[in-house]
This record gives sequence, structure tokens and C-alpha cells, in this order.
Amino acid sequence: MPDSARAGLTGRPRVYSIAAHRGFADALAAGLAARFAEPELGLARLTLLLPSRRAARTVTEAFVRTAGDARGTGSGLLLPRMAVVGDLDLDETLGPLLDPLGAADVPPAADPVRRWLRLAHYLREVEGERAGHGPAVLRRAFDLGRTMDRLLVEGIAPVEVFEKALGVIDEVAGHWRANTRTFLMVQQLWLAELAARGETDAADRRNRLFDHAAQGWREAPPQSPVVAAGVTSASPALARLLRVVSELPQGRVVLPDLDLSLDDAVWEELGTAGAPATPDGPPFGKHDAVTHPQYHLKLLLHRMGVARGEVRAWHRSGMTAAPPERSHAISNLFLPPQASAAWANLPARARRLAGVRLMETAHPAMEAQAIAVLIRQALEVPERRVALVTPDRALAARVVAHLKRWDIVADDTAGQPLGQSAAGRLFLLLAQVMAEQAAPVPLIALLTHPLANGGGDRADWLDHARILDRALRGPRPGIGLEPLRALVQQRGIGGWWERVEAILSPLFSLSADEPLDRLVALLAEAVEALAGEGAWARADGRALAAFVEELRAAAADAGTLIAPRDAHAVLRDAMERQAVRPPWGGHPRVAVYGLLEARMSRADLVICGGLVEGKWPGAPAVEPLLPPPVLRALGVPGGDFRIGLAAHDLAGALGAPEVVLSYAQRDEGAPVNPSRFVMRVRAMLGDQIDRHLETEAPRLAALLRSAPQAPVYRRPQPRPTPEQRRVAVSVTGLDRLRGDPFQFYAGSILRLARLDSLDAEPSAAWKGDVAHLILQRWHDAGEPEGGLPAIAQTVFDEKSAHPLMRALWRPRLIAAFDTFDALVRAGKAEGRAPVLWEAKGDMLRKGVRIHGRADRIDRLADGSLAIVDYKTGKPPSRKRVEEGFALQLGVLGLIAEGGGFADAHGDVTGFEYWSFGKSGETLGYVDYPVKVKGKRSGLDPEDFLPETARFLDHALDTWILGDAPFTARLNPDLANYGDYDQLMRLDEWIATLGAADGTEDAA
Repeated sequence: MPDSARAGLTGRPRVYSIAAHRGFADALAAGLAARFAEPELGLARLTLLLPSRRAARTVTEAFVRTAGDARGTGSGLLLPRMAVVGDLDLDETLGPLLDPLGAADVPPAADPVRRWLRLAHYLREVEGERAGHGPAVLRRAFDLGRTMDRLLVEGIAPVEVFEKALGVIDEVAGHWRANTRTFLMVQQLWLAELAARGETDAADRRNRLFDHAAQGWREAPPQSPVVAAGVTSASPALARLLRVVSELPQGRVVLPDLDLSLDDAVWEELGTAGAPATPDGPPFGKHDAVTHPQYHLKLLLHRMGVARGEVRAWHRSGMTAAPPERSHAISNLFLPPQASAAWANLPARARRLAGVRLMETAHPAMEAQAIAVLIRQALEVPERRVALVTPDRALAARVVAHLKRWDIVADDTAGQPLGQSAAGRLFLLLAQVMAEQAAPVPLIALLTHPLANGGGDRADWLDHARILDRALRGPRPGIGLEPLRALVQQRGIGGWWERVEAILSPLFSLSADEPLDRLVALLAEAVEALAGEGAWARADGRALAAFVEELRAAAADAGTLIAPRDAHAVLRDAMERQAVRPPWGGHPRVAVYGLLEARMSRADLVICGGLVEGKWPGAPAVEPLLPPPVLRALGVPGGDFRIGLAAHDLAGALGAPEVVLSYAQRDEGAPVNPSRFVMRVRAMLGDQIDRHLETEAPRLAALLRSAPQAPVYRRPQPRPTPEQRRVAVSVTGLDRLRGDPFQFYAGSILRLARLDSLDAEPSAAWKGDVAHLILQRWHDAGEPEGGLPAIAQTVFDEKSAHPLMRALWRPRLIAAFDTFDALVRAGKAEGRAPVLWEAKGDMLRKGVRIHGRADRIDRLADGSLAIVDYKTGKPPSRKRVEEGFALQLGVLGLIAEGGGFADAHGDVTGFEYWSFGKSGETLGYVDYPVKVKGKRSGLDPEDFLPETARFLDHALDTWILGDAPFTARLNPDLANYGDYDQLMRLDEWIATLGAADGTEDAA
């Protein structure tokens, strides 16, 4: 054996550190192979305690590289046993080595999902209605459980929380007192339930298992080597175990990136770090440098009872090492406030960060592109490994997408939330359809989901779903599945819809509060009915299946009730906390890590992305339940402690041979501040900064996004063939033809129609249809006095008008109807009577069919006709009529005089707009396109029809029968709906309108 085993502990701790510049995993593997390898067994007798599964995978890869380099052939290697002891922020389980069958006195751990649900139950019991309902109370319950775990990890007993809280409760604000009382009461109720069930919290069980293992090894040290490596958690129970490991005959503790060269005065400036100056003093001083990357390691050493002077360097080099002077520069970079004043006197060699570059980009999209370029360049070098480390998941996703341009598959090892995976999204869409009662947007998203096929042909399924998509465009038809039945029957997809309804209907027959386990079961059954076994086939499907079974079992045991409308929010929150990590299969030399996954990992080039304040480091989280004075009295590190961990993550990344620190000047919404770590790098480099700037990658990224400047897109002036031009012209189409010929060309010749969005707000056209339908039914009923409000209510019910629309628009509409009712009564008294309403008519003019619908045609007392047009907004001005851009009433008059309307023959002398708008204080009024009642502006009534005929003939001769181009925005000052602005690429040429090339043909 390399070290002879001795009975009992050595009493002398063996604690080592691997410097940041040496590459932790490779240096560890090389050192362990040299110390403990045996000819036959290799490292198989060694037990290795690691912080996470990711660390175990990283160390395994390092052993493979070490064995391959040592033997030259890459022959087989027996690896050590690896036990995962779990880091503070990692959802890891203890290895079987530390959960022995002999620990019978350690109670089993409570199921964490069940605990979450039971804490919500106790919150409602303690606070009543004040606790809230559904997602709100469950979010608070999760936060409460996290706080309980945080205290348990620190070894703080519930009775100690109670005693410390009583000492400071009167010093805090009222809401803190209420939150503290709630926390203490809920905790006591939960502890009573744990005692009754014979269980304990997982964090408490972990502490007990650590103590059990420490006691066992203290009494009977193992004869085989035990090494704890890469552990940075300062949990008191874990620190006690590490102390025992360090004293074992063949035990070692190897810490990552402990700065052994840091000046003693600087080390003292970090603060007490869990070692109070007096027995009764606070464990953490007010001036502790908790944001320093070495602070949590000092805290760990103090809790282990090990002085920094007892820590030795791990004398084995890793395979990837930065220059040795890098560690000194990193140490200087993170000096605490007082010590950092020494930067001014540091020589250039002490500030040198050779191999470290700063890359600044304009925005996250450009940052992602530049990072992808750096990775692509690095892969040109054989065997070179490159890693992107970032806490920004959106940035990581962008980089992964950009790399696909070169067929580089880079897996984000931090994974993605379960709710954002394909299977998880299908599950959540079903919950959203149930919660929102089949609202069009989630319904269509569900039916067109990549996994949805109803167990049949995917193409046929999508064909039917797209027909339903078209049918649901515009305002929502109604709530639930019932209003959709008539809609699908009209489109001929009733048989397909029966299959869909059979899948969804169980989700719509639920009561106000349902057992959560039943809701989850129904959703899981619907997932399988929609997608078959394919929903569970991949990694995300397997993760969803595990989530469903775990939640069902916990909810059934906890007796949780929830309203179906809250299910989507509750499940979304729960699934966001579940990560789906990709399987093997990405590029072997590219890795994308989160901060936790990057610990212990190494690459030849490390790119630290998203280095802006609020992301790296993240904003300090405020404990929502216990006030800061209580936490300080308990000796719990504050929120800034996480900044120190983020700084340690960056210090570890800076140990790579080449490092790029990347940040953007702004995010999607506003300018941002570079990370405080970046500002420290810039400040320490001083006048050397220009030699450390990465400018080539952003330049290449900009070239990838740029292209030769396209020629100016000229104003569209299409010229269809004579056959294509010969189309019928509607009375409203004539106004578009004269005002903006391109709109007529797109709508009447190309037959392109604008699609409304799903679940759209009621448009002006929709309001017009509703108003027309109400008046039509009123006319059909014989225009009963006072009958309009009841008819309006019926139509609103049929159209499933939104409650807000009923509240805001309906009163205005009814008031305008009252005006029209009175107007009709007065007209009848004068001998005026309706002849036609909502009637179609047409005529031939120069061989072209002119057609339209008249809202209303009345017979006046003298036997002539009056054409009425309803307007939900403001009618066209007389100036527009006079210029020939509002000819609807005139053309309808020409059709009527030509006999184009059945039962409406005679001269047309009246032209009226009935507007639902406001005139003065009155809602609803009548306007006229010609001179009437003393109005001086506009055409004379006897000239209206001749002028309309002249404009009509001109339009027909010019565009329909002629060969004039259908010029876009021929009259740009005219207002229009803009339905075809994108088609005509308006923004590309409107600014040059009137220039020499602005009127050239660009058909």
C-alpha cells in the first residue's frame, strides 16, 4: 500500500488544494493515480467523495484521459468508487456508501413533494383566507420549505429558531413579525406530523447520515483510501465529516482553488467566517467580506477546525494548465476592499492575465453569435476542448442554435426546465386548455403540437387542425367546447372534432375544487390519448412520467385540492423546478455549462458568457419569511454569500489556459451594467487593457449577420394581364381601387385576405357586423318600438362578446340605437318606409360587374329612394366624396336606378350615413355626403350620381379595362386599413417617395 494503515485517526488533518490555474479534475486524477494506484486493482479500492453527479462524470473523464496518456494505448482502467455527498444548491442524493443499512436509528426522509403540499395545507390552516389560494399559497409553501432546509443545513434546530426569533421579534416591522409567526407555527405543525409518521426532513437526514458516517469512521477507520474532493459546501455536518476523512490513515480532503498564496493580512480581512473572536460573539461579523471567492472556503476550514497553514498544495499537474502566474493575478483580482488599494502599486507582471480576453458586444444576440464563432474557431485545432459557462439560459440556447449552422451539436448540460421540453409543453398545454376553458390560442397550440396526432396520421391531423385554426380567427366564439361544435360542423371536420372532444371532455366536467392527483391523472391520460406512447419515449417524456407519478402519489397522500383553473399555474411552477438534462451524443469537445455544472470541469478554452450584473453574479435574494435580524442572530450567512460563490466560480474558470470574458452592453429591454467582476478585471489591467480585448470574434459575427446592401426596393406597380384585370368590382372595392390600387390588386385579383389573430380583440369590422346583424333582425321583426336592446342582447350572446365589450361598447351602441329608433319613427310619420335592408344588388358597367350590399333602402314620401349606410365610426368627409375616394353610396345609387335591387326601383334622391359615433352630447347621428340643409361644402345632390359615374368610368377605363399599373399608395395621404402594407414592403420605399427612382416600376 502507498500508506500503511494505522489503527485510529492520525490526529493530523491531510487537507490539500489544487490551484485555479492547474485544472482541478485532471490534477486530481493524476495525483490519485500516483498515490493510490496498484498493479492489479488500480484505483478500485479508493472511495472518492464528490459534490455532485456532474462532478463524478467530470472526474471519470479525467481518469480516462490520465490512463490514456500514462499507458499510451488507452487500455482498461478500474475506477474508484464514487459517492455523491451533495452541494448546497444541487438536487443530488447521497451515495449508498453514506446511507448504510446499519443507520437504523436515522429516520427515513419525508418525500419533498409531499412536504411541499402539506406545508401549503398548514399555511392555509394558520392564515386562513390571508394565505391566498392555488398557485400563490403553493409558491409560499415552497419558499417556506426552502427556508427550513437552509436552516437545517446550517445545523440550526427549530427550538433555536424560536428562541432567537423571540429575542428580536419586537425590533422588526409588522409584516416581518407576521411572517415569522407564520413560519414558526407552520414549522411546528409540520414537525408534529413528521414525528407521528416517524420521518425527518431530507436535509436533517443528510446531516445525521454525515454524523453517522463520521462516527463510524472515527471508531473503525476503513483500511482502504477515502478521499473527499471538490466539496465546497460549508455545512457544519459535512465539515465534521471532512475533518474525520482528513484524519483517516489513508484519508485526504482536496479543496478546489483555495488560495494558499494569499497574504495573511488579506486572509484576516475576509472576516471571522464562522470563527467568532469571543465565545459569545456572532459567527459572522458585520464587515465580513462574504462576496470574496475565498470566504466560503475560509468558513469551511473554520468549521473543520483546520488552519490555512495546515493546507498543502496537491503536487500533481493536470493535463490542462494555465500559466502559474495566473493564480497570483486571480488572487490580486479579487482582493477585498482595503487590500485592493494595492493595485496602484502592483507591478505589471503581478497584474498580468495572459490568455484572458474581454469581449464586449452590443446586445445578447450579437454576444451569442460571437461566442459561437469563438467555439467554431477553437474546434479547428485538433483535440482542443472548449466550454461555455453561463448562468444565462437564454444566451446558452442562442449559442447552441447558432452552432447548428456548422452542424455542431452542443448539449446544454444544465438542461432545460421540464415545462419547456416537448413532452412537458404538451402536458402544460392541456392544463392551460382546461384552465382557460378551451381558449383558441392554447387550444390550437395543443392540437398542432409536434407530438399530437390523436393516434392516427399526423398529416391528416394537422390538416384538420389548420381548418379549425382558420375558423377560430377573430374574436373568441365562446367558453368551453360547446360553442365549437357548430363551428366545426360548418367546416366539415365534425368527425375529427369528435375524437378531439373525446380526449378533452374529461377535463371540462370537473367541480370547483378537485383532488390534485385526479387532475394530474386526467392530464396524463389526455397526453397519452393525444400523443400515444411517443409522449413518454424520449428523455423529456421519461422525466415527465417520473414527475407525474411522483406528484400523483404525493398529492394523494397529502390530500391536496385545487381548482382546475389554477392547475396550469401550479404545474408550471413545479415543472420549472425540474431540469431535463440531455443524454450523451453532443459534440465531444464542446460543452455548455451552468455555474453549478461547470465546477471542477476544464477545457482548453473557457468562455464565460453573460457577465452582467443581475446574472453573474445574480441579484442577492431576500429571505421572504424570516427577517435579517433573526438570520443574523442564528448565524446564517446573508444573501451576499451567493455573490462570493459566483466569484469563486469565475475564479475557477479563469484557471483555464485561455479564457474569454463576454458581456453585452444591453439586454432585450434596456442598457445593463457589466458584472462587478468584469469591472475589477478592467481596473486591475489598467493601461494593459487594450492587449486583452477580443475584437475579432465580434467582427466576424457582424460579417455573418451582414450581407451586400440590397438595391432600393421601389414602389410596387404590378401590371397584371388583361384577363387577370377583368374582375368584378364591389362598391367598397372601388374606393380602394382609386385610393390605393395595390390594395385592390392584392384583394380582388390575387384574392389575398388578411387573417385575424386567434382570440383577437373585436375589430372595427367585427363591430360593424354585430351592429348590422342587430339592425337586420330589428327590420325583420317589423322595427318594433323599443325592441332593439333585447335583440342586441341576443346577438351579443350569440357572438360570445367579451364581458369588457359588453360593459364598454354595448351601452354606447344601445344609446345610438335609441337615436335611430326615434329617427325611424319620425320618418314613418312623414311617409318614409323601408324597402330593403341588407340587400345585394349589381349592374353591368362597360361589361364589368359592379356589385354591393345596401344596408338599408327607404322609400321617401315623394316616391324616390334613399340609400342608407351604417357606420360604426366617423363617416367619410364630404371632401373625400368630392375627390372621388368615398363613392360607396353613389355606386349603390347607380345600381338602384339601374334596377339592380329587386323591389327597389325609382330615382335615388337621398344619401345618408347613420353613424354610431358621437355628435355633441348625442350618441348616434345622421350625416350626408352631399350638400344638404344649408351645408355649403360638398357636391350638389343632383351632381352626386353623375360625378360618381364619371369616377367609376375613369377607374374602369384606367385599371380594369386599361393597362395602368396598380400603384401602391397612389394617394398616400388617404387613410386606409394597411392590410397589405407588409406585402407591398411599405417601410422600404415610403421614405423615398417622390425621389427620382421612387415611381419606377417594380412589379
